[in-house]
Amino acid sequence: MSAPHAFHPSILREYDIRGIVGETLHPEDATAIGRCLASLVRRAGGRRIAVGYDGRLSSPALEAALVAGLAEAGAEVLRVGRGPTPMLYYAATTEGTDAAVMVTGSHNPPSHNGFKMMLGGKPFFGRQIAALGAQAAAGDWQQAPGSVREIDVAAAYVARLARDWDGGDRTLNVVWDNGNGAAGEILARLVARLPGTHTVLNGDIDGRFPAHHPDPTVAANLAQLIGEVRSRGADLGIAFDGDADRIGLVDDTGAILFGDQLLVLLARDVLATHPGATIIADVKASQVLFDEVARAGGAPLMWKTGHSLIKAKMAETGAPLAGEMSGHIFFADRWYGFDDALYAAVRALGVIARLPGTLSAAREALPAVVNTPELRFDCAETRKFAVISEVAARLRAAGAEVAETDGVRVRTQDGWWLLRASNTQAVLVARAEAADAAGLDRLKAALVAQLEASGLSAPDFSAAGGH
Repeated sequence: MSAPHAFHPSILREYDIRGIVGETLHPEDATAIGRCLASLVRRAGGRRIAVGYDGRLSSPALEAALVAGLAEAGAEVLRVGRGPTPMLYYAATTEGTDAAVMVTGSHNPPSHNGFKMMLGGKPFFGRQIAALGAQAAAGDWQQAPGSVREIDVAAAYVARLARDWDGGDRTLNVVWDNGNGAAGEILARLVARLPGTHTVLNGDIDGRFPAHHPDPTVAANLAQLIGEVRSRGADLGIAFDGDADRIGLVDDTGAILFGDQLLVLLARDVLATHPGATIIADVKASQVLFDEVARAGGAPLMWKTGHSLIKAKMAETGAPLAGEMSGHIFFADRWYGFDDALYAAVRALGVIARLPGTLSAAREALPAVVNTPELRFDCAETRKFAVISEVAARLRAAGAEVAETDGVRVRTQDGWWLLRASNTQAVLVARAEAADAAGLDRLKAALVAQLEASGLSAPDFSAAGGH
């Protein structure tokens, strides 16, 4: 037994460890994570752990502290260096490491940072993160001589990404927005290997994110990309989040393609070579996606929101493709099953190059629906899951058609509405979708009635849009 370490209680999240540097997250936390994870790996008979870090100003110091902790507990540490999160996943997969840790704040503000982990090729999350916190508090880590060496997988990763380009003879005019995120250097090398005309915006890695916040699911963050696509007459625009495990897309008119719309195009392509395959999407996705997957001969599967949960379900079902509204896209078809925005971009480019017309024409051909954006509103941590249980019980008693995969998703003649509790914050998440505005109003009214029955006020629908 060694000196105990107490993490700030707010940083141990469902899917990762994440906090505000200098306030709730410190280098000492990184060292403790390293010591505990290395001890877990060694007790399971392993030793080799890959480490990478993103472009945030605090990442080098946190990575160094993490590596020190890993080595103190006897790990053989492979330092992959700075780059996107999926490059670390690639290194862990191809090098066959026993675990991997990425120092990244993903799409959070510049003052934030954190750690995404893998153990035995699978996501390290939920109870495992909670147990690591208890392990640190008990000082339960082993001291043993470890080793540290640097490895360079960038060239191999770029070559592997480019290998799956399958767009035929048509060349595309593409604008990319790196958002000053960690993919900058890899992206520059990738586009040099792809056919067509490529313009990269905000390619320099800068953890202050001077151009805009690196979250492609927020429309305001795509304004620069949309402007460039229109001014250059480009075929499409592609944006990444801060660590490039999530993708955003805009078509040739500058209209945004949402995660579920991109997944329709990718699913049709995958199902052409994997007829009948399972395609997974989270509960926030449009009914259009599930219907289009079925129409293309696939088996649509609605699953819980959360990249770790989706990855686990993919492995369980053997699905070749999965995705989330948040822009996580997971390919097991010709790839390794982890979420990689760079790889998803290469596959999307191939699909788009083979379309008979424009990307906007393909988007406009999808069934028209109107929907709310993802609505997030505060609900006490102690109440959020109880509210979902109360709503579910009332819906069942009323004989509603309700799926309880992740919260409640209710289908009516108008469409569907969703209410779920966030796994990472003290908030409830709602969404609704209908064939027309009148139907959407009825769905929102039903949702509000259920919230009020549990003592909650209505969310702000004023930003409601559609796709």
